[in-house]
Amino acid sequence: MKTAQDPRHKRRVKIIRELFSWEFNKKGKLSEDSQTIVSHLTQIDKLIGKSAPDRPVSQINRIDLAILRLAVFELIIKKGTPLKVVIDEAVELAKKYGSDSSSKLVNGALGKLVTYAKLN
Repeated sequence: MKTAQDPRHKRRVKIIRELFSWEFNKKGKLSEDSQTIVSHLTQIDKLIGKSAPDRPVSQINRIDLAILRLAVFELIIKKGTPLKVVIDEAVELAKKYGSDSSSKLVNGALGKLVTYAKLN
């Protein structure tokens, strides 16, 4: 299990914080990683919508949405990180930063995405 001091974990935390803040202030400064995610939002949000059909993207809690956007980006666009690592990290971030039901939403949506996109 990764620790809170793992540089990859710290990078992911920074990105979800930036994506969360960006939702409220679209003119804010973003890191290169976050800018890349934002540039692919149409594709990412479409995949999230298909993976979580019970909740439209506009109704997903903003922190959960930031976590899902990062995870979908890592799985579909960036690639390179093992599937299980991305999902595990996203679920852990949802447990730490989201609501009581966030980890279930993130795990379920990413599970459907893996099946839908045939990533496994």
